[in-house]
Amino acid sequence: MCTVCGCNETKHTHGHGHSHDHDYSHEHKHLHDYGKSESGLHVAGMSQEKIIQVEIDILAKNNNYANQNRDFFRQNGILALNLVSSPGSGKTTTLETTLKILKKTISLKVIEGDQQTTQDVDRIKKTGVEAIQVNTGKGCHLDAHMVGHAFEALKLEEDSLLFIENVGNLVCPAAFDLGEHCKVAILSVTEGEDKPLKYPDMFAAADLMLLNKIDLLPHLNFDVERCIAYARQVNPKIQVLQISATTGEGMDGWYQWISAQMDSTKAFKAK
Repeated sequence: MCTVCGCNETKHTHGHGHSHDHDYSHEHKHLHDYGKSESGLHVAGMSQEKIIQVEIDILAKNNNYANQNRDFFRQNGILALNLVSSPGSGKTTTLETTLKILKKTISLKVIEGDQQTTQDVDRIKKTGVEAIQVNTGKGCHLDAHMVGHAFEALKLEEDSLLFIENVGNLVCPAAFDLGEHCKVAILSVTEGEDKPLKYPDMFAAADLMLLNKIDLLPHLNFDVERCIAYARQVNPKIQVLQISATTGEGMDGWYQWISAQMDSTKAFKAK
């Protein structure tokens, strides 16, 4: 939540140059000291009860926006996937490889979330897929309001696929519903197999874990089965696919998973 994660900057800029202030930015606090209260958090001038209420208010407003986004996606048969990971997992590379294959048969759009720069959105645009950048400033996650404004600018088509690449962070994006169909957690084998236990909220919120960079396994001391067991310890229902976005190994299984989710989305629209 914002009182915990420290994202006090909610002004964001889209790729077309438009900027606006989030309408609950006044609730974001920026002075944090840890180990001062029952939850380990002290914010100057605020009681523990006030901190909890601020967190509840922020998430409630976010969830209202998320529900609006979700209704729009469902009514138009749009599959929205929220890609989450720590920095360096290969999230953007995975997305690039995916877009190059799927753009031949599916209408695709991308929302790129980063604190600063347009480097990733520039990479995505080189695939020929339309994308828009959302820079969060000091914010460490996208929220549903940001995503709503971004996809309005993208003018999504019916029965299409929207990828949302979240800010690299395995903590706060877990708590913020964007109205997506699924969260997809991407974990690199270079990060260590214990990440699902260290960041359980993220893996509990994800429907799918992509275990990326498996081409590097011969050079690493990484226990694949233990990693998968840890992920299922925090989320027994999580699906796991092993991939290499650079070599293409395992990517067909990822594309098949996406196809099945699109069929589900279209079936819901048809009801």
